[in-house]
Amino acid sequence: MERIHMNDIRDILYRLKKGESIRAIRRDTGHARKTIRKYRDMFRAQGLLGEDSCCTRISDIAGVLRPDKKSAQRISTVEPYREKVKGYLENGLSMRVILRKLREEYGYRGSYSSVRRFCRRIDPKDPEGYCRVETKPAEEAQVDFASVGKDIDGNKVWAFVMTLSWSRHQYVEFVHNQKMKSWLQCHENAFRWFRGVVKRVVIDNLKAAVLKRHLRDPVLSEPYRRLARHYGFMISPNRPRTPRHKGKVERGIRYLKGNFIAGEDLETLTLERMNEKVKVWVMEVAGVRDHGTTHQRPLARYNSCERSALSALPEELFEDICAYRAKLHHDCHVVVDSRYYSAPSRLIGKMLDVYVGRRVVEIYHGTDLVATHPLVKRRGGRSTRNEHYPPGKREWLEKTPQKCRQLAEQIGRWCHLAVDELLSDRVCDRLPSVHSLLRLKNTVGAKRLEAACRRAVRYGDPRYIRVKTILEAGLEYEPLCEQNRITMSRQSYRYNRDASSFFLAEVV
Repeated sequence: MERIHMNDIRDILYRLKKGESIRAIRRDTGHARKTIRKYRDMFRAQGLLGEDSCCTRISDIAGVLRPDKKSAQRISTVEPYREKVKGYLENGLSMRVILRKLREEYGYRGSYSSVRRFCRRIDPKDPEGYCRVETKPAEEAQVDFASVGKDIDGNKVWAFVMTLSWSRHQYVEFVHNQKMKSWLQCHENAFRWFRGVVKRVVIDNLKAAVLKRHLRDPVLSEPYRRLARHYGFMISPNRPRTPRHKGKVERGIRYLKGNFIAGEDLETLTLERMNEKVKVWVMEVAGVRDHGTTHQRPLARYNSCERSALSALPEELFEDICAYRAKLHHDCHVVVDSRYYSAPSRLIGKMLDVYVGRRVVEIYHGTDLVATHPLVKRRGGRSTRNEHYPPGKREWLEKTPQKCRQLAEQIGRWCHLAVDELLSDRVCDRLPSVHSLLRLKNTVGAKRLEAACRRAVRYGDPRYIRVKTILEAGLEYEPLCEQNRITMSRQSYRYNRDASSFFLAEVV
């Protein structure tokens, strides 16, 4: 006879007391009728099925089922505070709050588990009921990952399982990780295995598929969203911590572990050999078994109806996208596979999602697209957009000498002459001074700057510090002093004495 957990036995007792039939209990719990009938007879002999029976604790049931064995239950450490705990429960306090109050008011030293067990014992809850959801052929598939051990190289192995909800036919693939690339590739392999696509895929909230779960509004990852759009299926994330919402694939995983995994020594196999053997197992063992719910063979059920109801595969292959998580460094670049891509400076220090396609690289902050770049082919190469730098920093890249001459010419003739003279210096780099001079337009305006440059050039000193001094003193519109003004052209100088006068006459 099958072994049943004590909680399941209590559930059977509860259902029998409510008058449910053995057939209904078998349908809901999955236990054999012979097993349920055995416990029914045992409970009836002990008088536990009467309306006046209050035997609901596991310890009481264990005492009935095994009267010859001593109960291992000890008196709870919360027992001295029974009345207080009852009052707390009646007032709606949670078990965490009850534990805190017991510690603060009575110096209780026990654990939360003790409080939880005691509360459930004195205030047992009725088993929660669920709705069984049935789907039409090709309407739904359920997907999940499961850890199954290690391979011959000692690498951890995960099983990707996709189960068709109507036929219960499965696709199983072993991988070394749950990263985005593996997640997307396994979906494509599964659709090719089934030779079609379902309308909806029910998934868990793993990071490769769901970035965040805001109440009932999941934030899907961009690569998975694109895969769904390409193949034409709808993504249906279940609620967190509710694996029963994808119970068909959960049962399929348990069957995989209890049948295939239990019968194979995975540590003696490579990943490739595992995938070869599991495909044979799906077709020759799992696919031809009498399924406990449908009482039909999943493979025959799939071939007879569901295969023809699946949507056709798209003609074009899905463009592979490699996903990375990268931090934006202080140089406004993320590093992906030894290649550098820029992103806005406001995101420095943030973790960004980088999706690398065949031709284009897209950078996301959450769900916001913040940058796009052509794919860099060479390792160590860079793709930079100047607008991603802070405004005060990118000036060095944008304002080249030629650009500065153009900006100065837009201000006026004298500003252009001043800038051209500064940039013509062959000894000292005057570009920083030119940048500062052109920035004066933002504070004093183009007209005053042009007048100040005219005065500085006419006096032969167009440096930034001289132009700024003229503006601060308000002298840009003052008339020029003719006797001190020098001409714009360079004056030529000559020595007052001939060079031969500096040397003694040759003595004969």
